[in-house]
Amino acid sequence: MNLIQELKWRDLLYDVTDSAIEQVLENEKITFYVGADPTADSLHVGHLISYLVSKRLQDRGHHPILVIGGGTGLIGDPSGRSSERNLLTLETTLKNSEAITEQILNVLPEAKVVNNYDWIKEFDVIRFLRDIGKHFNINHMLAKDSVKSRLDNGISFTEFSYQIIQSLDFLELYQRENCRLQIGGQDQWGNITAGLELIRKVEGSDAKAFCFTWPLLTKADGSKFGKTAGGAVWLDKNRTSVYEFYQYWINKPDKDAVSCLKMVTFMSVEETKEMMEEFENSPHQRVAQKKIAEELTVLVHGKEAYESAVRISQALFSGNIMDLSVEEIKDGFKDIPSLTITDEVPLVDALIKVKLASSKREARQFITSNAVSVNGEKVQDLEFMVNKDDAIGGEFTVLRRGKKKYALIKH
Repeated sequence: MNLIQELKWRDLLYDVTDSAIEQVLENEKITFYVGADPTADSLHVGHLISYLVSKRLQDRGHHPILVIGGGTGLIGDPSGRSSERNLLTLETTLKNSEAITEQILNVLPEAKVVNNYDWIKEFDVIRFLRDIGKHFNINHMLAKDSVKSRLDNGISFTEFSYQIIQSLDFLELYQRENCRLQIGGQDQWGNITAGLELIRKVEGSDAKAFCFTWPLLTKADGSKFGKTAGGAVWLDKNRTSVYEFYQYWINKPDKDAVSCLKMVTFMSVEETKEMMEEFENSPHQRVAQKKIAEELTVLVHGKEAYESAVRISQALFSGNIMDLSVEEIKDGFKDIPSLTITDEVPLVDALIKVKLASSKREARQFITSNAVSVNGEKVQDLEFMVNKDDAIGGEFTVLRRGKKKYALIKH
């Protein structure tokens, strides 16, 4: 199975500009690129697919260039938007560019990373209009989905010109690096093909360059890939902790797990088929979710961080809280009810304050019925005091009622 055939099997191919790319990728080792605008100081899971597809090409011997859109990020991509983006300052764009470059290199450490601000800033208005603008037909630009979908609500000249600015990337990399392929999501088709047209007009009709896209990735319910009820799942561990990142994948619904297994893991096709069969025969074992969570957490955050996320999950399931470090407590109990105290507090009162009990009578009942644990140890003493001396790392006491209800005391 060649690369294009495998991408089709994995549901990672939506459209190509030229069927010849199948043989080119099979018989040559070419340079390709994918881009991301630094609209925030972190990428999120929705961006991750770009670098997973890039890794598949790299694993077949092709050479990735990862473009950070320090220049295009100042303009704003209208694709997939119903309204104008807020314009970023140059300072913010460059700061964001630096942050996401580090994230990208975690996933593809051997890739070449460039920032399109470096060549876009060299253009003045006259040169841009004469040397680049003359190659673009307004009628063709209006027909692009990213523009056409915005005409009713209005689109500024700034965002209208985005496809021209992005086209410069492909031309620049074609001329500098002999980069002959651009890849991207389905919603980028208009921007990508505009770059291909610019290369042919500047370099001549014999210029051989290609593009392909993958489908927009959505979950079975139609919601956007990489989103949760709380918003985006970020690659920056300070925005989305490693444990939360791991849990996003481990909690994938069964109906999404098989498609994710094909798209985002790096097992061979044969291995993937075997795991799909195993998963379908025993879905309760959740082998698909576990494999996805392992591969992606290791890829983005490293093996040690993955193992820490697994420890947190196991401790929460088993109640062996003392096995966790202070940092793991912070990650694993980030969103549970909490209470900060400066002195010791009766356990009965603590249960009420963190809403694990509604009254002192109920709190006492839970304690005497062996339903309350403190740092993983059952407590039946109604006079028990929660204090810093018994806290994990001198900072945290974890309260548990029953099997699943947790609360955190911060000392």
